[in-house]
Amino acid sequence: MIKRPFFALTRPKLGYDIPEPDPKEPKLIPVPSNLILLLHDLIDSAGEPLIKTGDKVEKGEKLYLYKDSEEYTVSPVAGTIKVIDTYSDDFGNTSTYLVINTDPGLTAGTDALRYELKDTITSADEYLRTLPGAPPLKTLADPGMKINTIVITCGDTDLLSTTHQYIALRFMDEIKEGIQVLKRITPVSRFCITIPENLTIKADITTAEVFRTSTIYPSNLPQMILKDHLNIVLPAGKKPEDMGICFMTAEAVVSLARAYKTKTVCHEKVLTVIGKQGTPYRVTATIGTPLRRIFNAFSIQANEQDRIVIGGPMKGFATYTIHHPVQPDMDTVIVQDKTNIAELSGNPCVNCGKCIHVCPAQIPINILVRYLEAGLYEDAADRYDLLSCIECGLCAYVCTARIPIYQYIRLGKHELLKLRADA
Repeated sequence: MIKRPFFALTRPKLGYDIPEPDPKEPKLIPVPSNLILLLHDLIDSAGEPLIKTGDKVEKGEKLYLYKDSEEYTVSPVAGTIKVIDTYSDDFGNTSTYLVINTDPGLTAGTDALRYELKDTITSADEYLRTLPGAPPLKTLADPGMKINTIVITCGDTDLLSTTHQYIALRFMDEIKEGIQVLKRITPVSRFCITIPENLTIKADITTAEVFRTSTIYPSNLPQMILKDHLNIVLPAGKKPEDMGICFMTAEAVVSLARAYKTKTVCHEKVLTVIGKQGTPYRVTATIGTPLRRIFNAFSIQANEQDRIVIGGPMKGFATYTIHHPVQPDMDTVIVQDKTNIAELSGNPCVNCGKCIHVCPAQIPINILVRYLEAGLYEDAADRYDLLSCIECGLCAYVCTARIPIYQYIRLGKHELLKLRADA
């Protein structure tokens, strides 16, 4: 629910959506004939590939591009690799995608490969990175990261989504099992769990400290949880992991519990889908399912110039294709009709001060955005706290001049990292 203030100098009250008291089972999307898997590795024409088009794959098989590759994906189905090609993300970073042509005769009755999972974080990282919820196993397994606290989040970080709240309501027992798994496989000493204050959880939680988070956005963002519940203000340019704190979604913890119970990988991702009229739908889809399959299930027609947003209205990003696949960390998809898309402008800042008043990090946004528009990224970071931004999007929401401030900030951080890497 979104409410704009009547008086210009009051903060907007952006309330997180809550699931229905007795949520129904999500609509199950059948496994499509072709799945698209994204692999964060680059195609090297000089390398000798481990996989190629025409190769058969098993359900649950790990797929690496090359022998020395560190990144992998896991096939959710038995089938044949139909395509291996390059894709670009919204910043132009290139990676690889695979199209798996499913074999209905094999997929329907084939059990996934069973893994020899051990009670170590290294073993979990070796097999389970692609679980629904995208558990940060690579971070936890990194010997250079000294993680002493894991925070499990049952609240959705953006508006309109109820994915993780649904998981918390339906699968709290499995969340508790997942916490026990994490206690066995990691040396982490402190476990916390965040639950929205308006979410009624009947289960007794004794395995972790419970933090009740506010129903007002952006209280579920990691930076706000650190500040409000752990009394830590994240330094500019730092991540929670740098402070010894790792965040993990409720879905990731449930997936981890199931993986250790079955010794296999589950591939069914829960999503909140928002149609053109604002109607919410909850679905379960296999990772790699093209979004158009989900739209078809609800008769949502994505036409030319309509916008498909992956994520919520505050932090989401647009994709250019209805074939974009469901990903392990994808919680929300919004379809906007072209007639309802708010127009952005090239107007200059009018110095109304709304962005400064609403900013949780107290950044002088009105000056920062001028430096970002001019491409002065180093100055934006050194003088006007670019790296202190928590990327909540509130500044863009209240902007009188309709400047795409959030996009400028994301781009600014990206370009700053490139500049510093080149230096």
